[in-house]
Amino acid sequence: MRKLWVRKLYRYFAPALFCAASIAFPNYCAAAAADDNSPPVAENPRADAQPASRAALDSDRAGEPQGPRKARTGTREAGLVGIGIHASLLGPGGEVGVSLASKLNVRGGVNFFQYDRTFNHDGVSYKGQLQLRSGELHLDFYPFGHGFHLSPSLLVYNGNNLNGNANVPGGSSFTLGSTTYVSDPTNPIAGTGKLDFAKAAPTALFGFGNLVPRSKHFATNFEMGVVFEGAARTKLNLTGSACDPAGANCVNAATDPGVQANIAAEQTKINNKLSPFKYYPIISFGFGYRF
Repeated sequence: MRKLWVRKLYRYFAPALFCAASIAFPNYCAAAAADDNSPPVAENPRADAQPASRAALDSDRAGEPQGPRKARTGTREAGLVGIGIHASLLGPGGEVGVSLASKLNVRGGVNFFQYDRTFNHDGVSYKGQLQLRSGELHLDFYPFGHGFHLSPSLLVYNGNNLNGNANVPGGSSFTLGSTTYVSDPTNPIAGTGKLDFAKAAPTALFGFGNLVPRSKHFATNFEMGVVFEGAARTKLNLTGSACDPAGANCVNAATDPGVQANIAAEQTKINNKLSPFKYYPIISFGFGYRF
């Protein structure tokens, strides 16, 4: 009878005791329940699986087609904009530059200057006004990537000119061409004069600096070069009476053929004196900011 009672107690309470032990000591019970020949169970299976999953992910990515990489020059260096001011022999002015590639910019600028002065030439007094008005277009090439540049250019508008009001006091002598006259005291010589050049002219420049720097915002620029503006063009219009050196035989300067021929000779004389300005020099220094 006692043996039967013990069997029943073991039959009903052994499973409960085993379950309690499994809850309190899961690792020990799992090891005890496993077969001695089976591999041990990892304490943290996710830790072992993670490197394998990452390696598998990297392997999958390695097999995927790679998209084209962006060109380092086309997108980052083209389209930059800079503005600046400068002072040059064409007058003070401003300019705007845009980068086209890593070694190439395009740049445009304008110049304005005015200066009044009275001067005398061959006995004729001119109250003159010098006007410098021009527009420039440059293609800046940087053969070494930065700093030194070569700039084939164009003076797209050349409004540089000299205007003056001419005057010869009555009784004073003056020369037209190679002929000497005396201004009639009763109708003295007066008129206007103008000097200008071709309205467009090619230009060649070289210098140091970049209005559109790639790695900074502030810039300086120094340039030298020449404008091939051609021969000067002088136009004189005179009125009043011109007399011979003795003050006699006075004629109308505006209509007399002899005086008009000598006016044309005087224009040629002035143009020849200004022949060095066929090649107008340029020296320029400026500051800029790149956005």
